[in-house]
Amino acid sequence: MIGEDTICALSTAAGSAAIAIVRLSGSEAVTIADTLFEFPNKKKKLKDQKPNTLHFGHIQYHGECIDEVVVGIFKAPHSYTGEDVIEISCHGSVYIQQKILQLLIQNGARLAKPGEFTQKAFLNGKMDLSQAEGVADLIASESKASHRLALQQMRGGFSNEIKHLRNELLQFISLIELELDFSEEDVEFADRKQFMSLVKRIGKILDSLIESFDYGNVIKKGVPVAIIGPTNAGKSTLLNTLLKEEKAIVSEFPGTTRDYIEDTLIMEGLQFRFIDTAGLRHTVDSIETEGIARTHKKLKQASIAVVVIDMHDNAEEINDSLIFLRKEYSGKKQFIFALNKADEFSNSAVNHAIEKYKEAWSDMAHVLDISAGKGIHIDELKNLLVSLALRNVHGEYDVVVTNTRHYEALKHASEALQRAKKGISGSLSGDLLAQDIRQVLHYLGEITGEITTDEILGNIFKNFCIGK
Repeated sequence: MIGEDTICALSTAAGSAAIAIVRLSGSEAVTIADTLFEFPNKKKKLKDQKPNTLHFGHIQYHGECIDEVVVGIFKAPHSYTGEDVIEISCHGSVYIQQKILQLLIQNGARLAKPGEFTQKAFLNGKMDLSQAEGVADLIASESKASHRLALQQMRGGFSNEIKHLRNELLQFISLIELELDFSEEDVEFADRKQFMSLVKRIGKILDSLIESFDYGNVIKKGVPVAIIGPTNAGKSTLLNTLLKEEKAIVSEFPGTTRDYIEDTLIMEGLQFRFIDTAGLRHTVDSIETEGIARTHKKLKQASIAVVVIDMHDNAEEINDSLIFLRKEYSGKKQFIFALNKADEFSNSAVNHAIEKYKEAWSDMAHVLDISAGKGIHIDELKNLLVSLALRNVHGEYDVVVTNTRHYEALKHASEALQRAKKGISGSLSGDLLAQDIRQVLHYLGEITGEITTDEILGNIFKNFCIGK
């Protein structure tokens, strides 16, 4: 049973390092640590020390010194988990890490499950469920924007908004349910006009939170960008230029890239996942054919496709070979046609080619000229990618939703609120109106964990790393 056991785990990354931290949490944390830790003054004990202090000493086992360590003491309820917590900072040898964990387990602790420290913090009221999920997002953040949103969520920015909405609805449902107690006297405690005003205002807030999910998803997961096009058009050169490293093999021979190559780049605080794919052409080579099949698969997964075209190639033939893009993805995906090696042509020829592609692809694609090898107009390409990634984002959001579970709960809450709104307009009876509002409260409560189940908790914390 979580909350009763004393748990331990390595809280730093696995493997050798300069320093490692072993964490211990539970009612017996200090007692267990005292059996292993020895002060330079052997008469001193950890249980007698003040909370929030650090102490130098040794981990001992049958008179053998395992390591020199620094031990931090955090007493309940003023700790991360709300329980007594001991943190042992040791040298980062894998042997030392495992030996200390082994000794802790031998003396009464057990190895923590994934996310169990944070789950204890939630169960002990140190944070709500949304904040706990923010901890996982903060650990996984790979860009400035995702770090900022995760930190805001961990500090309660999102959950405070939800709790405020929930409290306002609770006040009105209390009045409605009071009416039910006096139903025979035909009295009305909840002003329906004020209630309608509240429902409309909360509805707008929920709509804004739901709308923000597209933006939040871009920030949290990054933007997958497939680099596609005919063979030898310069796709791999473009990837290398974007990443500023020789990631992909560049060759004058067509069909060099036979599998996709993937790497990430942070632009304007957003993470982009670039995927260099095999060139699109008819081939009898079985390996290259498989590479082209994987290109199609990656294209389907991408939010944006950069179609690289060598300006030396025949424009009409290229358009004919790529017509499947229009049939398959029209209105579903954003395309950028990058006309490569444009520096080898006159301005009039480049402008003519751009107009031809714009005419052929209409509003389905953006067209610009580049030189992947010389880095010409690469900044313009980057700016366009950022613009397209944020194209569906309207306005600024004080709070941004990044979690699919929260998004689904908000949608359900919004639907129940719309039913309540119709009920007020149609003079629905108080008991039926209260039922819709209870549904809104239920879904909002699921987000913060005021209403939860073991299944929900299990699904959330199983994805945490051990030691957090």
